[in-house]
Amino acid sequence: MEKKFGVYMCKGCGIGEAIDFEKLKKRVALKGKVPADIIKEHQVLCGPEGLELIKNDIKEGTNTLIIGACSPRVKTDEFDFPCTITERVNLREFVAWTAEPMSSDAQSLADDYMVMGIIKTQKGDLPEPSILPDLSNTILVVGGGTAGLSAAIESAKAGYQVVLVEKEAELGGWAAKLYKETPRQEPFDKLEEPKIFDRIKEVEAHSNIKVFKSSTIEKTEGQPGLFDVTIRKNGNSETVKVGAVIMAVGWKPYDASKLEHLGYGKPNVITNVQMEEMAKKGKITRPSDGKEAKKVAFIQCAGSRDPNHLPYCSSFCCGTSLKQAKYIREKNGDAIAMIFYKDIRTPGQTEIFYKNMQNDPGVLLTKAEVTGISDAGNGNLFVEAENTLLGEKIKVEADLVVLATGIVPATRAPQEYLDGLTEAGKKGDIAKKEYLDNTPKPEFILNLAYKQGPEIPTLEGAYGFADSGFICFQYETRRTGVYAAGCVKQPMTMADATEDAAGAALKAIQCVEHIAKGIAVHPRAWDVTFPDPMMIKCTSCKRCTEECPFSAIEEDDKGTPFYKLNRCRRCGTCMGACPERIVSFKDFSVDMVGSMIKSIEVDEDEFRIIVLACENDAYPALDSAAIKRIKLNPKVRIIPVRCLGSMNLVWVSDAFSRGIDGLMLLGCKYGENYQCHFIKGSELANYRFSKVKETLDKLQLESDRCQLVQVAINEYDKLPQMIEDFVSRVEEIGPNPFKEF
Repeated sequence: MEKKFGVYMCKGCGIGEAIDFEKLKKRVALKGKVPADIIKEHQVLCGPEGLELIKNDIKEGTNTLIIGACSPRVKTDEFDFPCTITERVNLREFVAWTAEPMSSDAQSLADDYMVMGIIKTQKGDLPEPSILPDLSNTILVVGGGTAGLSAAIESAKAGYQVVLVEKEAELGGWAAKLYKETPRQEPFDKLEEPKIFDRIKEVEAHSNIKVFKSSTIEKTEGQPGLFDVTIRKNGNSETVKVGAVIMAVGWKPYDASKLEHLGYGKPNVITNVQMEEMAKKGKITRPSDGKEAKKVAFIQCAGSRDPNHLPYCSSFCCGTSLKQAKYIREKNGDAIAMIFYKDIRTPGQTEIFYKNMQNDPGVLLTKAEVTGISDAGNGNLFVEAENTLLGEKIKVEADLVVLATGIVPATRAPQEYLDGLTEAGKKGDIAKKEYLDNTPKPEFILNLAYKQGPEIPTLEGAYGFADSGFICFQYETRRTGVYAAGCVKQPMTMADATEDAAGAALKAIQCVEHIAKGIAVHPRAWDVTFPDPMMIKCTSCKRCTEECPFSAIEEDDKGTPFYKLNRCRRCGTCMGACPERIVSFKDFSVDMVGSMIKSIEVDEDEFRIIVLACENDAYPALDSAAIKRIKLNPKVRIIPVRCLGSMNLVWVSDAFSRGIDGLMLLGCKYGENYQCHFIKGSELANYRFSKVKETLDKLQLESDRCQLVQVAINEYDKLPQMIEDFVSRVEEIGPNPFKEF
């Protein structure tokens, strides 16, 4: 579009007392190459009069706005002007609130930030959404247990068509196998009939829900809004088009055969799952001889909270054992239930049920570490334990032992298979393909036809659960449009799974609605831009396809990359990965940021440091520091980026060849429990940064002039000092010799 610029500067919130606006206007007009008469100032730009000033100019044809005021993270509704290019320049937080008022430093900061804002709009264009044709808003729910049924019902009630796929012959999952459920109402002392059967009836009667039982997903192709899902049932296949997927396939018991130290394998040692089946059939009996069990020992955390097995709590085991202890007491008033626990975990209303069970004289609870199970004769068993509340080692006889085994997600593939796939991937695409073709495939859930693998990937340390590990974005997985709910995501009770499923349904609905408008799904949920590569220059190096965190870039038969745009989350990782610099967004590109860097005024007598700050944690942390009026070093110029994964190494050359003295990257923390909003942006930036030394060697500059710092959003109070330390190190090294040129 033909651009007509308007530059607006606010004097409110202390900005007018910190900056000489006459000097600023002259500098902006000269360096930004815009007419002085379009630069306007106002006392309160976000107020009615200030907004009216901007809106009147828009009516007169102004379509490219540069607004120097508060942080772009605030006043988003006030400064929302549709069909315009709008760039917010942070004069309040990064100048007025963090620099000395009316100083040369404050003036220089304001000059550089305003000019960078103008250059960004000059280099950018008006974003336009990409809306693909024939989109579907049907929601696929995989799994017919508690979470799956709840997700289907909530989606259907909201008016969306739902396809529900269950691999078993009947709906209900593990919940349908229960004898009774823990109490749900006052006084929380009576077990209740399972609610799952009412849910099943509701699903099967709902006109918006189509149910496939005894069915599996043969293949999932495409992208959000355009998923082609092939469902296999009774040897026949049917393909349905869906917009989003809720994966609620639940859990499976931890392999009890690995618990020999707790007696599993002995005739009268069973799991909590087996106990539930036994109670549903009638009496509680010993498997060895069919005699009614009268002294039953429950061993909690059997395989859970154990570094040698499952290091996490499996959530519902304590409540289950208390419930099963009540089975024993109700079926035989003379029987005794003994519960050996590490800790009893019964949150919410289940705590009242726990207290009621404590009052039952036939239920004995003791905190203890069970050290072994041994034969006591006549089919009985000794439970040996230490670290008890009594401080003594104990040995108790029981005629039946129940292991409260933990759970693992139903998606977890055998570790050997995953390790082999990883090793094959390191050897290249051919080796990876041969491995996938020739190795017996475990039972995958979605069977994604994605270059980056057939299953939902998990983060290191996630123990196979489908949750991507995001603190900020629950339900999201690393496959756009696919949402995890229930125990496939993390261990949880049925009540929690029901609530969790409602959340996943809302996210799936958000997905199909955003896709219909050409808007990114998350975390940039307002973004209508999309990557627009200049494919004529593509060398098919495949770095973008390998590094994309969301498998949004596939390859054709010739190995040439192409985008599945609806999978893209607009992080710009492909932009940072591309050595040919051919990937751009309308409002974010390699050339745009490079030009902003080159516009910074470099003084021979002053150090200049550039900070590329991730917009997700680092930039908000800098804003928070400013709110607390913590001073920032005035030698620093902050440029926000979508993610450190978008950092292209050419920016290093741009900066240092221009005479910039230091370059600092501020990104999310990474490691086993990292929370990068785009999965691995900081990690990729760190990997690319390892090659910076080579770039700096070519320029004959010290590698210490570059630094990557991991920062969490709550470390705002430490961040200014981190920057100060880096500036001090650069000052020790000395000025960039390229200042002279």
